[in-house]
Amino acid sequence: MRSSNPVFSRRGFSRDNGYAGFNAAPQAGAATAGANPYAQGTANPYATNPYAQQGTQYGAPQAPARSGAMTIDDVVTRTAMTLGTVVLTAALSWALLPVDEANLGKSYGIAIGAALVAFVFAMIQSFKRKASPAIILAYAAFEGVFLGVISSAVSTYIGPGTVMQAVMGTMCVFAGVLIAYKMRWIRVTRRFYGFVMAAAMGFMLLMVVNLLFSVFGGGDGLGFRSGGLGILFGVIGIILGACFLALDFKQVEDGVAFGAPREESWLAAFGLTMTLVWIYLEMLRLLSILNGDD
Repeated sequence: MRSSNPVFSRRGFSRDNGYAGFNAAPQAGAATAGANPYAQGTANPYATNPYAQQGTQYGAPQAPARSGAMTIDDVVTRTAMTLGTVVLTAALSWALLPVDEANLGKSYGIAIGAALVAFVFAMIQSFKRKASPAIILAYAAFEGVFLGVISSAVSTYIGPGTVMQAVMGTMCVFAGVLIAYKMRWIRVTRRFYGFVMAAAMGFMLLMVVNLLFSVFGGGDGLGFRSGGLGILFGVIGIILGACFLALDFKQVEDGVAFGAPREESWLAAFGLTMTLVWIYLEMLRLLSILNGDD
């Protein structure tokens, strides 16, 4: 299966069929109904999947259990390790990289460098055929450095409660999407996937244009990150993050149901971490605008 993140596109559980949840008709010679696509290696995982055939039934497809298959516990454990690394390095950078007037430039420089390194690690993992725990944890560590400095700056110059509000808001979005997904209020279909991807690409394009205008024209560019427009785009960014959480949950559900290899749980942890980082940053930006206007 192939899921996506608002920033990066990553390889999912199906190695030869793209986004498995929305594949076309099964290949010739595909395995018969009920067969495990990971054991067969040639069948379309959705050849017998009720989402792909009807789009109305949302019970997870069942596959015969096999040794070494991914479980929910595997995903939870790997995600906890990855997010724990982000939190730990964020706390260390907050404590060790002050954002006072004397050290602000240095701390910002380190944070930007860490963000670029995290981006490189994320891209490397996205193009690798197999999950690499070392690369994923390295991404989490450098991402944490960036988040720690940015969060410290917001706490210092905007308000000490803004960061905690952003953390609580991110947790609420995660819990809300998880509940909605489990209750099947959110249904990940081909149309849903296409809409989210189109909206994310449009959103990112606007942000890049805004950044270019800001760099070469000065000020806040086109104003997408301040004032009323900033609030609007902050809300849109959070909604997009919530949609990608639903895609991540779908990826995990299908990987477990189809008996994906256990090491694939690192990919699920990688995707969930990137999505939660996206939501947190958008939440922090939105709250900074709101609290800064007080």
